[in-house]
Amino acid sequence: MPSPRASDPRRLTSSEEDYLKALYLLTEWDDEAVRTGTLAIQLGLTPASATSMVQKLAAKGLVDYVPRGDIKLSEAGHRQALRMVRRHRVLETFLRDELGYGWDEVHDEAEALEHTVTDRFIDALDRRLGYPRHDPHGDAIPEADGTLAARQAVRLDHFSGTQARVARVSDEDPDFLRRAQTLGLVPGAIVQLPLPLSPIEASLVWVVPVSAGTA
Repeated sequence: MPSPRASDPRRLTSSEEDYLKALYLLTEWDDEAVRTGTLAIQLGLTPASATSMVQKLAAKGLVDYVPRGDIKLSEAGHRQALRMVRRHRVLETFLRDELGYGWDEVHDEAEALEHTVTDRFIDALDRRLGYPRHDPHGDAIPEADGTLAARQAVRLDHFSGTQARVARVSDEDPDFLRRAQTLGLVPGAIVQLPLPLSPIEASLVWVVPVSAGTA
């Protein structure tokens, strides 16, 4: 007998959830347009596979898309994407705070778990953790109703000040997360610039300026 998840057309498959989350993450800190090639690279798939899935999502009203054009989340798709982002970031926080995982270890574990839990479980976990506002890397955790704090940080390679507070470090490179920790580049830390980082490394860190009165 097929599972309820497989037989219910209102449900999303794990792959569909991954695509929606990836679309959101590609535009969360970057305003550039997303096309199927970019999405394919993000997910480690072929452009043909990405195009096929985007067409399916468009048919479900979850993305706005025209062939060879930009891909944008619809209102419904945006809600579903934030739902998955919330799951992922609450799980990452739980893994660090309750199970002792390093911030360079939580991403892959959360990726595996986020499709296996319910929204009720995530809400209970969020409550157990004391309703954290950010995950271990400094990314904002969406509220259960989809509310998300406005972003204010800028990429370090675009920052021109001499003192800054680290707001976010990208979780895409575990090796860099380990190096960043040795340099004290963790969310909330105040750092003096410049730092011994390559341009690529600097592009993985987001900061906010620190005035003399708030340092």
